Amino acid sequence: MSTVKPGTFYCVIIFVLILLKMQISDESEFRVDRSKADLTHVPQDLPVRTTTLDISQNNIAELQTSDLQPLPKLRALIISHNRIQYLDIRVFQFNTELEYLDLSHNKLRMVSCHPTVNFKHLDLSFNPFDALPICNEFGNMSQLKFLGLSAVQLQKSSVRPIACLNISKVLLVLGETYGGKEDPESLQDFHTESLHIIFPTKKEFYFTLDVSVSMAVSLELSNIKCVADNNQCFYFLRVLSKLQKNPSLSNLTLNNIETTWGSFIQILQSVWHTTIKYFSISNVKLQGQLDNREFYYSGTSLKALSVHHVVSEVFSFPQSNIYRIFANMNIQNLTVSDTHMIHMLCPPQTSPFLHLDFSNNLLTDMVFVDCEHLIKLETLSLQTNQLKELAYVMNMTNKMKSLQQLDISQNSLRYDEDVTACSWTKTLLILNMSSNILTDSVFRCLPPKVKVLDLHNNRITNIPKDVTHLEALQELNIAFNSLTDLPGCGSFSSLSVLIINHNSVFHPSADFFQSCHKIRSIDAGNNPFQCTCELREFVRNLGQVSSEVLEGWPDSYVCDYPERLKGTPLKDFHMSPLSCNTALLIVTIGASMLVLTASVTFLCLYLDLPWYLRMLCQWTQTRLRTRNVPIEDLQGTLQFHAFISYSGHDSAWVKSELLPNLEREGTRICLHERNFVPGKSIVENIINCIEKSYKSIFVLSPNFVQSEWCHYELYFAHHNLFHEGSNNLILILLEPIPHYSIPSSYHKLKTLMTQRTYLEWPKENSKHGLFWANLRAAINVKLMEQGKEMNYT
Repeated sequence: MSTVKPGTFYCVIIFVLILLKMQISDESEFRVDRSKADLTHVPQDLPVRTTTLDISQNNIAELQTSDLQPLPKLRALIISHNRIQYLDIRVFQFNTELEYLDLSHNKLRMVSCHPTVNFKHLDLSFNPFDALPICNEFGNMSQLKFLGLSAVQLQKSSVRPIACLNISKVLLVLGETYGGKEDPESLQDFHTESLHIIFPTKKEFYFTLDVSVSMAVSLELSNIKCVADNNQCFYFLRVLSKLQKNPSLSNLTLNNIETTWGSFIQILQSVWHTTIKYFSISNVKLQGQLDNREFYYSGTSLKALSVHHVVSEVFSFPQSNIYRIFANMNIQNLTVSDTHMIHMLCPPQTSPFLHLDFSNNLLTDMVFVDCEHLIKLETLSLQTNQLKELAYVMNMTNKMKSLQQLDISQNSLRYDEDVTACSWTKTLLILNMSSNILTDSVFRCLPPKVKVLDLHNNRITNIPKDVTHLEALQELNIAFNSLTDLPGCGSFSSLSVLIINHNSVFHPSADFFQSCHKIRSIDAGNNPFQCTCELREFVRNLGQVSSEVLEGWPDSYVCDYPERLKGTPLKDFHMSPLSCNTALLIVTIGASMLVLTASVTFLCLYLDLPWYLRMLCQWTQTRLRTRNVPIEDLQGTLQFHAFISYSGHDSAWVKSELLPNLEREGTRICLHERNFVPGKSIVENIINCIEKSYKSIFVLSPNFVQSEWCHYELYFAHHNLFHEGSNNLILILLEPIPHYSIPSSYHKLKTLMTQRTYLEWPKENSKHGLFWANLRAAINVKLMEQGKEMNYT
């Protein structure tokens, strides 16, 4: 039969619950929790698919078949801490899949059995049964792994129905009214690997139970009180003395002991000479004093002794008496935790200790000073003590030639690199120095072969660049410090696990993954990342890392700055290369300015852009001034049939030929020399004349293209063409104009001459009549239509 390591009752119960949960859980599991709901009956609104029902800590007084019949898939029922007084197992006859039943801490006095139920876990403990509630039908529960029982008296005959079962765990609770009316061999028929007996809490121990008759591998006894001076724990020591009869027993756990210092040592001595290999004592309350007594270490099978949570009423006796007993123990594993011990003696000779645990005590830097007899020690825990100077810890380990694992976390350790030389033992592989007050200097003195280093929750702000190379370091935990950057792997060439969450890393180095090729797990979440250009490359590298390597991704990686991006996951943070590359930004701006400059230059030199801008400005100003004129006035402003635009060099032809031939028919012509209003600007007069004329006639000649004012008039007339949506331009070509002679800035004239039909002044006199007829016809037709419109107005 395999050996089971020791553990408290609660640990075993948790293990059994987890094991059972693994057995009954699948994809169809559906749990309903109605605990602490002040229920008086089983709820009737439970889903039919319920597999686990927790109605513990209520006021339910009875169970009926109708309560549970609607739950055919029920596998686990937890109804502890209620007021049930009677149980008829037939209420579960329709729950054929029920495997787990917890009825502990009720008021049960009687159980009526039913042969069809086959539990794996049945807990009837902490109930006021007079006798063990074991029915004959219990013998049919072939799958039973845990059985919890309560009784006031024990009889061997009560256990016989389950003698054929091999139960993993049996919990036996003796009621507070237990009067010692037991059959000493009543435990003989318990075939279980683990037996836990809880004795009454209010009585002195005087039981005659023979715990050795059980074939259990693990035995746990709780609530042991033996402080009377006259018996000195006589009854309990007699129970322990019989353990030698059970060669299968290897684990013994004692919980909640109240005794004297002398009886405590006697308990240790009694167990020392049994077959027990693992002995654990927890929650001990000691009275009296310990005198100087001998302890006999020979002939023991013990491998591990654990003493947890000891409270002593007095410490006036020399404490070296108890320290000496512990120091001389010839066992491999010793744990003394939460006992307020202030010192520990060095063994007087080479000790067989392999593992020592003195956590949660009051040990100081003087522990194991110059101790040369712990050369076999492999694991040492001094967690949560009063250690102050790391230099003393180094010197302590220097003589532990086999030490591989050291836990000195949760102390007040600091390190001054100028105090002493680095003197760690060279065998140390795992070192836990978390929750101290260590600073950056600790990296200048670390064990040379350390593989796992835990420095979380210290005061580290930076890892020095000249840190001693730790080629063997594989795991580094520096969470909850004040680091501002990820450490490179230059000094840690074998680093594979890095934990650096909850620091002050805001701009991590982008080349981290290039320098740390062996990283298989990194946790850098919960840092105040500043989502700026400096972070862009790091985020890009993160996107190339497997989610299995990046712990906590993406939930723990969010922006902290700037404020507009606060809370944004790093996976959603993006910045364009242009905004983050200064050189590229400068080149882009420069190229844009160059193109803009070239475009403006081209427009100015070849398209006379400034001239058009001035004209547009003048036109806009004139249009704005006319906005204040009433619409009736605007409709009545048409005064001329045509506005004549010509060069001064062509005025003779205009006055001798054009005007007489048009005005003889009553046509009103607008000329600049007779119709421009004094006091107004030339541009404004031009615009007013064009707007007051129904047609605009342009006399084109080489002289016209040389006149800037003619160009203005043509520009505004063409603009008015598109503004009014009418065809009001008439072009007369007085003399041929070579295309090359038209200035490049007169592109509008070029366009009009190529796109519009114009009248050409003939040189032959015979053709003049037809020219005037065509011109008057074009004007007169329009004038007649316009005249109708004006009459209606």
